[in-house]
Amino acid sequence: MKASELRQLTVQELHQKLRELRESLFNLKIQHSAGQLQNTAQLKKTRRDIARVLTVLREKQRETEVA
Repeated sequence: MKASELRQLTVQELHQKLRELRESLFNLKIQHSAGQLQNTAQLKKTRRDIARVLTVLREKQRETEVA
């Protein structure tokens, strides 16, 4: 997911996306610990997507503080 796509979402949608990504990361970690995860790069991708969502949320928060 690209940051430009995330910037088009509302704050509520970003929070929902964050919940989904965190749940996905949890499931990936469980699969990895059980030895069932085929694509381990998915862990890194999901962590970075979470960081992107948090960054965009922070940007939106700062915009409302300034305005």
